[in-house]
Amino acid sequence: MQEGTIARLTDKGFGFISREGQEKDLFFHSNELVNVKFDELREGDKVSFEVGESPKGPNAIKVSRV
Repeated sequence: MQEGTIARLTDKGFGFISREGQEKDLFFHSNELVNVKFDELREGDKVSFEVGESPKGPNAIKVSRV
């Protein structure tokens, strides 16, 4: 599992996670949340996740708040 910080949240049910040492933020969708609801997340929250591949590139899967 990797860790990061919620960088941005949208009102469409997805957001982006910033990772230390990485320039590009990692996309995540609310369907990938574990033990937390999307509306409970706030920008700046610490999260743990795994990196998966999608047709559009890498994205965060199995996302949970730390």
